[in-house]
Amino acid sequence: MARKPGTRTVGEFVLFDVFYEDGTQRSNRRVPASALGGLDGDEPAKAIIAEQDAEIAEKSGQPRGPIKSIRRAGEPEPRSLQKSERVAQRQ
Repeated sequence: MARKPGTRTVGEFVLFDVFYEDGTQRSNRRVPASALGGLDGDEPAKAIIAEQDAEIAEKSGQPRGPIKSIRRAGEPEPRSLQKSERVAQRQ
C-alpha cells in the first residue's frame, strides 16, 4: 500500500528537515520513530534534534543556533510560509 507523502522512514527512523533561526537548513535528520506519535505528534522530534545538535556542537566546537522549525522530509512547505518568505525577500 502506498504511503502518504512526508512519512518516509529509514528503518526505524523518521527523517526531518531542520530550519534554524539564522536561516540555515539541515536535511534528513534522523529521529527514532518510537519517539513520535501520540498526542504530541512530531513535537518530541524537536527536542531530540536539539540534543543531537548539542552533542555535535560539543564534539566540533561550533555551536548551532536555535531551531526555528522542523518538518518531515519530503513534505511540501506550508503555503503561508512560502508567501511570508517571498514578502520578506522583497523588502
